[in-house]
Amino acid sequence: MIAGARLAGPAGGDRSLSPLVFVHGVGSTAPIWDYQLETFGRDRLCVAIELRGNGAQKPDPDPSSITRAGYADDVLALADALGVERFTLVGCSLGGVVAFELWRRVSRRLDALVVLGSFARYPEGERYAEQICAQAREMDDMRAFGELRAGKLGLPPERLRETIEQFACKSVDCFVAATHATWTGDYVDLLPAIDVPVLVAYGEHDAVAPRALAEEIATGIGGSQLAEVANAGHVANADNPAEFNRLVRAFLARAS
Repeated sequence: MIAGARLAGPAGGDRSLSPLVFVHGVGSTAPIWDYQLETFGRDRLCVAIELRGNGAQKPDPDPSSITRAGYADDVLALADALGVERFTLVGCSLGGVVAFELWRRVSRRLDALVVLGSFARYPEGERYAEQICAQAREMDDMRAFGELRAGKLGLPPERLRETIEQFACKSVDCFVAATHATWTGDYVDLLPAIDVPVLVAYGEHDAVAPRALAEEIATGIGGSQLAEVANAGHVANADNPAEFNRLVRAFLARAS
């Protein structure tokens, strides 16, 4: 089992239901999915992964191992440890990027995708990543950086402390590597090949990955569903969990 992973599911859960694997964003950690584990873990196996370099595994890994391919390896290692061959991946921001990387490598293992607050290619991604990395290096304090970054995520005030704490548990070196992995991929040409059910969601107030980037994904994937999570920012599954869970439950019912 990958360190820090959070597991939920009834002992007698319906084995016909696709397990859900939740993948957090670059500024988050596995507990960001607790609302979803509580809801969807009532009837199926659910697991929220803690990606390498995000605080749960000490000492920190070599930052050179923190790549999109490395993150995909983390997800596959977790699925294998649980004896799960096929699953539905639910990813926020970086988690959506990991979904695309997994599709590129092992599409046969994916039943469906839920991509939230993410992108197939971020506009001027290299430049954007370097701006974030420069700030983190200059501050050299992930708690202080988290206070700065949290203000840009469009989140409800009551989520501010939680968000800062999730930034604070990361090291600067690991966060810098994760930032490059998050914002510099290009999966636009991959989108037309995705032929499983896909829900593409975005937060109403998400200025980091706004509607236009979600639309690019939905346009590229034939038959995908585009949905807005009202009253939510970049991490919409935690900002408005009731609405996000409603959208996902309806999607899973149609996809099964």
